[in-house]
Amino acid sequence: MMVKQHMLFTLYSICGIVLKVAATKNKVRGAQGQVPLVQNMTVTEGGTANLTCRVEHNDNTSLQWSNPAQQTLFFGDKKALRDNRIELVRATSQELTISISEVSLSDEGLYTCSLFTMPVKTAKAFLTVLGVPKKPEINGLTKPVLEGDHITLTCVTSGSKPAADVRWFKNEMEVKGAKEVNASGKTFTVKSSLRLHVNRDDDGVAYTCRVDHVALTATHEETTQVLEVHYAPYVEIRQSTNVPQEGQYLKLQCVPKGNPSPDPVLWTKDGGELPDMDRMIVDGRDLTFTSLNKTDNGTYRCEATNHLGTSHAEFKLVIYDPNELKRATDHALIGGIVAVVVFATLCLIIVLGRYLARHKGTYLTNEAKGADDAPDADTAIINADGNHAHAEEKKEYFI
Repeated sequence: MMVKQHMLFTLYSICGIVLKVAATKNKVRGAQGQVPLVQNMTVTEGGTANLTCRVEHNDNTSLQWSNPAQQTLFFGDKKALRDNRIELVRATSQELTISISEVSLSDEGLYTCSLFTMPVKTAKAFLTVLGVPKKPEINGLTKPVLEGDHITLTCVTSGSKPAADVRWFKNEMEVKGAKEVNASGKTFTVKSSLRLHVNRDDDGVAYTCRVDHVALTATHEETTQVLEVHYAPYVEIRQSTNVPQEGQYLKLQCVPKGNPSPDPVLWTKDGGELPDMDRMIVDGRDLTFTSLNKTDNGTYRCEATNHLGTSHAEFKLVIYDPNELKRATDHALIGGIVAVVVFATLCLIIVLGRYLARHKGTYLTNEAKGADDAPDADTAIINADGNHAHAEEKKEYFI
């Protein structure tokens, strides 16, 4: 049916030309100088392509658009191909514009605009269709991952034309993966692999696979996976004051880090249980002393455990007497003052010694005055002897 319809339109076109040639020979000659003008088009898959063909000073000679299979789409304002996606936009003696909506990759190719002069003039426009890449998928991640494991994350996107660019990001910082491109018909499948040696610092880290493509003009496609890493605990003890004194309040905080979280923790003193539970209060991970005394001196240990292991930290508690601490502070202050005085005295002695040495050098140089101006060695010796002769007249005294 489609072939018959195409043949009818072609026959119609030929008959129309013959009639025009027979009736208006001069007009045909005027049209022979015309050339149809078209432009190549690029459209994203699923978008709309507008194909325009123009001529100048046309004398009602018909224009026609044909697809890459040489099927007539429109002859003037008459639709020839039954495709609901193809519509007439504008049809005049000087222009024929049609639109193709919901463009697919199969619509790509060379389209022909024909001007039915004698002979027929044609112009060709290439319609390029960009394949939109699909949202990327990340494979190879299992949750949770154990510390020390080696894993490979693979990001895959398909349907792009031309091939998409795939990039990896670790918490927004780009990292390099191994890229692989495979053709599948007119489109491409792009895969990028990222090999990781997992440690505890990777727990909670977001790995993002991002796809960039010319068809994604306003944004990009991306997928994110967050790593969950299980690891054995490690422990840190923090104290509320650096100089614990008798009678003061003190809190020791046990800060275990591990995944799964190691709860609860175990507090001990010197390898045994806590001795005074009235003054030593365990609240969750914290050990609180309401009022310190010398009997609290010792080594306190916090131990944390999860299914991957056990860890501990120790804190040696030394209680200071406030009076002894004050005397030690006073002694330190006095010692500091004495040190400053000694340092200042030494500096003064050094400055005075350098001053005296400089003046002594000047005196010795003046003893040989006159020898510097002598033209030769003999004259210098005579001048020097003469100076000694008058040494009594040039005595200098230090007061």
